[in-house]
Amino acid sequence: MDSARVTELTRELLLALGQDPDREGLRDTPLRVAQWWRDFFSQSSATNSASFAETDLGGQLIVVGNMSVWSLCEHHLLPMHLEVCVGYVPNGRVLGLSKFGRIARQCASRLQVQERFTSQVLRAVSEATGSEHVAAVVRGEHLCMSMRGVRMESAQTTTVLSQGRLETDPTLSQRFLAFTGPSTMGRRQ
Repeated sequence: MDSARVTELTRELLLALGQDPDREGLRDTPLRVAQWWRDFFSQSSATNSASFAETDLGGQLIVVGNMSVWSLCEHHLLPMHLEVCVGYVPNGRVLGLSKFGRIARQCASRLQVQERFTSQVLRAVSEATGSEHVAAVVRGEHLCMSMRGVRMESAQTTTVLSQGRLETDPTLSQRFLAFTGPSTMGRRQ
């Protein structure tokens, strides 16, 4: 990212909005905005987590939920708050739990749409776990819908994607969805 150019463009934006970028409250704003963009796009791809061999799994369903990340809508450059829940049936290995949060943060640290984000999380979890039996549910609050346009402040978008047994086995699918209900994927307070 060209931080100097983003700083310059932010200053130009403030001028175009009729603001004085040299006044006390705005003097360092262009630099702060450029630093934020740099930080947003530089989420580490290092996961520092491992999968572990585990022979006594018995076809368990593992669900990790209440993962909360922020991303940016690529259509309006406005934030979206995403609540993520993933589940998988291990294939002889279990994944370190912190890896799920790292996957969600890594997928969120780019201009995004929720549908693609859900697909990317599912794919990354499948690759990291070595299991094809994976599902993801993402609930999003999009500021492009709640603070502009129709201004529906409480509107949420839910995307669900599954593969393997979590797609084809109705009992397993229902078990996963039971863990992703409103009580397990609460709204921000």
